[in-house]
Amino acid sequence: MVNAYAKRPEGRWQMPDESAPHKHTWMAFGASEQIWGSDLLPAVQQNLADIALTIAEFEPVSMLVRKHDYARARELMGDAVELVVAPLDDLWMRDTGPTFVLNGKGQKAAIDLNFNGWGEKQAYSRDARVAGFVARQAGVQVINTDLVMEGGCIEVDGEGTAIITESCVLNDNRNSGVSKAAFETELKQLLGLDKIIWLPGIRGKDITDGHTDFYARFVRPGVVIAGYEPYPDTYDHQVTKRHLEILRSVTDAQGRKLDVLVLEGPEDMRQTYFHDGFASGYVGFYLCNGGVIAQQFGDAKADRAAKQVLQRAFPDREVVQLNVDALAAGGGSIHCATQQEPVG
Repeated sequence: MVNAYAKRPEGRWQMPDESAPHKHTWMAFGASEQIWGSDLLPAVQQNLADIALTIAEFEPVSMLVRKHDYARARELMGDAVELVVAPLDDLWMRDTGPTFVLNGKGQKAAIDLNFNGWGEKQAYSRDARVAGFVARQAGVQVINTDLVMEGGCIEVDGEGTAIITESCVLNDNRNSGVSKAAFETELKQLLGLDKIIWLPGIRGKDITDGHTDFYARFVRPGVVIAGYEPYPDTYDHQVTKRHLEILRSVTDAQGRKLDVLVLEGPEDMRQTYFHDGFASGYVGFYLCNGGVIAQQFGDAKADRAAKQVLQRAFPDREVVQLNVDALAAGGGSIHCATQQEPVG
């Protein structure tokens, strides 16, 4: 991937693939009783600490934290994670944090995607400022846009191809009146893209309106991991079936037909935090320097199969599976709680 950076025109910003080298990972210790409830809150905080401490074995982690949560965060993570005091509404750094881009000179910038609470579904006045705050902490310039979206909408291969779900970005609650063509033009300029592969996603079933990072992720250019929900009585069965059909039929920006690896969802899960909105897919893994941090759900067969797929996809990385069921109860994944800052 370092060689790919050198191919960029000097004035063109481009979002690197998540597997490219990271300077560190950004997270937010932002769960609150108001949003998560008193029963779930301690478990969510423990999940965040477990993720951060696991990533910290591979690369540095910086965790935003409110002043009144600082002592609790320090208790859970000790000195292994850098704590940075900041105002927060919630914990989803993938969506609230900046999207980092690089140019051919090796310079770094951060795009503020105008987070609006997933279409004003949740309070977001503090989280709307997280992207700018993180950019200042990183010491990089902010690139502004009129588009409204979240980092979980975006999946790129680092060579000019992106996968985007229509359901979340071509949605009046984010980009009212913006056509697909206009959206493509702006996003290609922002992220250094040549081609966008569109998946339909699904609106209104979860707070994100069907984020891309729940459905499909790049392993490397030309290779994609996609989720499949095998049970016909679930709404995601037809959604994921259609996504697989599309991904198997398209080519990327370089003209390659995609090699699609499939991660089937679990069936026999732990029930402690399970409910209808529980995010039970395996696609929400996070790539850090030398590691793949992934979820497991207590379904021994499905968990093992998911780990095997990930290990084959990333043979040079260590695959670590974590129980983050409390986070999944809030509709998110490990990927949703993290945001990478690439090496410049």
